[in-house]
Amino acid sequence: MKFAMIGLGKMGANMVRRLINNGHEAQVYDVDYAIAQKLESELEQVHAVKSIEEFFTQQQTPRVIWMMVPHECVDDTLASLLDAGLRAGDVVIDGGNSNYRLSQKRANQLAEKDILFVDSGTSGGVWGLENGYSIMVGGSTQAIEIITPLLQSLAPEANSGWGHVGPSGAGHYSKMVHNGIEYGMMQAFAEGFELMEAKKEFNLDLEQISAIWQQGSVVRSWLLDLIHDALGDDNLLESLSDYVDDSGEGRWTIQDSIENAVPTPVLSLALQMRFRSRQESSYAGKILNAMRAGFGGHSIKPS
Repeated sequence: MKFAMIGLGKMGANMVRRLINNGHEAQVYDVDYAIAQKLESELEQVHAVKSIEEFFTQQQTPRVIWMMVPHECVDDTLASLLDAGLRAGDVVIDGGNSNYRLSQKRANQLAEKDILFVDSGTSGGVWGLENGYSIMVGGSTQAIEIITPLLQSLAPEANSGWGHVGPSGAGHYSKMVHNGIEYGMMQAFAEGFELMEAKKEFNLDLEQISAIWQQGSVVRSWLLDLIHDALGDDNLLESLSDYVDDSGEGRWTIQDSIENAVPTPVLSLALQMRFRSRQESSYAGKILNAMRAGFGGHSIKPS
C-alpha cells in the first residue's frame, strides 16, 4: 500500500521502516530534508520529497497521509495539506499525542470537505520497529478500512495490538488515559527503588532484585525491564538529572477526571511529582519548615 509520512523523528522514521519491511511504499517528508534523504538512501520503496506539495503530484487517490508531528504543529500541517491539494476521499492520520477534543474538532472540519480523519494513539516508542506498536484508532469505519493494511503491519501481529476503539477522538482519548496510567506506574517503580536504595543496612543489589522481579513477579513489565537495563549501566544513572518532564497527556487525563468527577489520586500525584522534580529549591518546603520551627521548635537544616 502507498502512503505518505510527515515527520521523521524517532517514532515516524521507525514506523516507515516497519511498514517498508512489510511491503508498503512511502513518500516521506520532514522539515529537515536531509533526514528524509537519509531514509530514502536506506530503504527501497521510499521516496523523499522536499515539500508537502510533492505528495499531490505523485500519489494516487485516495491519498493516505500519516502525520507524526508534535501536537502543537498539527493545525499548521493540516493547513499546508489543504493548501497543497488535499481532496475529498483522502485520509489524514494524526499519530501524535494530540488532545482528543482537538481531534474531534479537526475531524468535523475535514468532514465538511469529505476528507477522512483518523486519530491514532500510538504506543511503542523506539522499540516499536522490532516489537510492533500498540495502536488505538478513532474515526469512521470507512477511514479505518482504508488504512487497515498499514495498521496490521505496524501492530505486533496483524489482528492483535491494534483496534478501532470508537469515533473521532476515541483513539487519542484512549492514548491519553494510557499515558496517565504510565505516569502512575513509573512513579510507583521510582519510589519503590528509591526506598530500597535508602535501606543501607541491607546493602541491596537493586539490579539483582529487578532481575528477580522480571521472572514471574506480578510487577514484571517492560518498565521493569528498562529499570534493570539502567541499573546494569554503571554510568547511565549518574549521567541523568532528576528533572522529569511531562508532554501533556498526564495533565489532560487529570483535567478530564475532574470534569467527569472520577477520582484518580494515583495519576494526579504522579503528575504532581513531575512538577516537584523541576524545583531546585521548594518554596513550599521552606514554608513547611518555618511552621515546624514555629510550633515545635524543630531543628531545621539550613539552605
